[in-house]
Amino acid sequence: MRNTLFAGIVLVVGMQANAADVPVDSLGGQRLGEIVVTGTRTPSNPALLSQTVSVVGRNAIENSLRPSLLPVLSEQIPGLFTTSRGVYGFGVSTGSAGGISIRGLSGGSAQVLTLIDGHPQYSGIFGHPISDALQGLMTEKVEVVRGPASTIYGSNAMGGVVNVITRRMTSDGVRTDLRAGYGSWNTLETEISNQLRMGKFSSTVSVSYNRSDNHRPDMEFSQTSGFARLGYDISRRWKAYADIDLTHFNGENPGPVSRPLTDSRQSITRGAAAAGVENHYDMTDGGLSVFFNWGHHWINDGYAAGASPQAYRFLSDDNMAGVSLWQSVRPFRGSTITLGADWFRYSGNAWNRFVEGPRTGEDLTIVDRSQNEFAGYIDVRQEIARILTVSAGVRVDNNDGVGTEWIPKAGFALSLPREITLKGSVSKGFRYPTLREMYMFGAANPDLAPESLWNYEIAWSQTLCDGALEYGINLFFIDADNIILTLPLTDGPGQLNVNSGKVVNKGVELRGAWRISPSWSVDANYSFVDMNNPVVAAPVHKLYAGGMFMKDGWSVSTGLQYIGKLYTSVSPEQTENVLLWNLRLQYRVNRWLSLWARGENLLARRYEINAGFPMPRATAMAGVHLSF
Repeated sequence: MRNTLFAGIVLVVGMQANAADVPVDSLGGQRLGEIVVTGTRTPSNPALLSQTVSVVGRNAIENSLRPSLLPVLSEQIPGLFTTSRGVYGFGVSTGSAGGISIRGLSGGSAQVLTLIDGHPQYSGIFGHPISDALQGLMTEKVEVVRGPASTIYGSNAMGGVVNVITRRMTSDGVRTDLRAGYGSWNTLETEISNQLRMGKFSSTVSVSYNRSDNHRPDMEFSQTSGFARLGYDISRRWKAYADIDLTHFNGENPGPVSRPLTDSRQSITRGAAAAGVENHYDMTDGGLSVFFNWGHHWINDGYAAGASPQAYRFLSDDNMAGVSLWQSVRPFRGSTITLGADWFRYSGNAWNRFVEGPRTGEDLTIVDRSQNEFAGYIDVRQEIARILTVSAGVRVDNNDGVGTEWIPKAGFALSLPREITLKGSVSKGFRYPTLREMYMFGAANPDLAPESLWNYEIAWSQTLCDGALEYGINLFFIDADNIILTLPLTDGPGQLNVNSGKVVNKGVELRGAWRISPSWSVDANYSFVDMNNPVVAAPVHKLYAGGMFMKDGWSVSTGLQYIGKLYTSVSPEQTENVLLWNLRLQYRVNRWLSLWARGENLLARRYEINAGFPMPRATAMAGVHLSF
């Protein structure tokens, strides 16, 4: 039975595979011809870009009925996988989840860059994003670049980019939404958002509170988040904006089941603020933005049975500030030249505060450092005879603690008869070592060099039936070196971070969508990654097939996801294979009231993503959505 079901899903994928550079909002209908801003700095038709840009739109985010963005992305984006450990909450430090991998490159190792409205969002010390801060309430859509985007965005974009585009109203009016739900393991989800536009002024304000006991003892998690964005149209050509995002969560880490922990707790506050101006003319457009994100972490690592409580608590403060300036010009038909410059500053300090023993009240500094990064880049795109677009670019990036990197890229997009698009690209990606890798803990090495890779890719896609059916395929080859590994010392006890890793990943990605009728739609995606050096939490196979029905106030969506040869450990090697079934229901009672329910892992499969942290079996949530 299980083999038959799996074979059926593969058949669906084979019939409906689609290269994701054609934007599809699979849980809420197709959105053909959508303009994207990720991969370039200015609004662009994705069909003209040589790289793959996937889009998950607002309908898909709302219809997922989840507060967090990551599970939605894991289903909808081939080659992208996110880790989890419970019903709700990812956490930080040992045993945490929320890592993002793209094509076998890991966000947990800061090889995937997370942005909010184009601004980097990650810890200034550790270099990775805080995934619990990525919430659906503030998000209009998510654009994902699968493959290097370092020419535009610099360090950490070597494996790909996840860009969260925040919500905003485009027409006059006021809308308020309230969503609340309750379900398995005493899980509560609430959020309220208000959008307003009056002439030249617009605003979006959202607040949420979510909590869960989760499915294991000592695994409680609670989070409060708020987001506000203000916009003002200075003129028809110029716009200004400012926004702020705040998240605070408290969590517990129960430890692996073989070695449970007591009193392992964390209290984390993250914030991000940005402001900027944009201009849009017939022959040119661009912008100037400034941003600042910060965090405060308080962590008690707990203790195992038979051990003593920790005598100290780990605390850290970090921040990241930046200024980005870019301008695109179109000097003649079909030509776009983008010039840009960035300045980033990463800062952080971390310390142990003793709470027991003779050193009570004493602080022991671990790190107190900062780094500056300056960069300039140029990106050129030229259409030829309306069927061929060629592009090339280069970035010069200097980090005052590491050195200078040159980051080139080149590619083409060819429009063929019968709505066929053929793309090819070659691009370099890189990542500077983080403050943690260079200056923290016993393996610290201040002489680390940047990681780097070359990505080679070709993609084919086609649109049929007046846009109702799309299919395609992406093939990629990644050659990376200088990967930072933590290895034992050869001349004594201890470990050291060194640039000795070599990665060769190659694979295929397929994605498809078919709007059968105004009421019925189906979609599917599949990815295969062959890794010479397997990575924890990066599956070899990932397949998703789903469908949606919408009629007479009903909205029903369901999906099956197969995760094959998921590495939960590489030393020793441990893998998982699991088939998950999710179901979501909504019914619009009237203009202002909707009822909803969702079920996850309804086949009640036993599996792990983080080694030693079994995932919950079947879970359910239900609630209401008010809109007025």
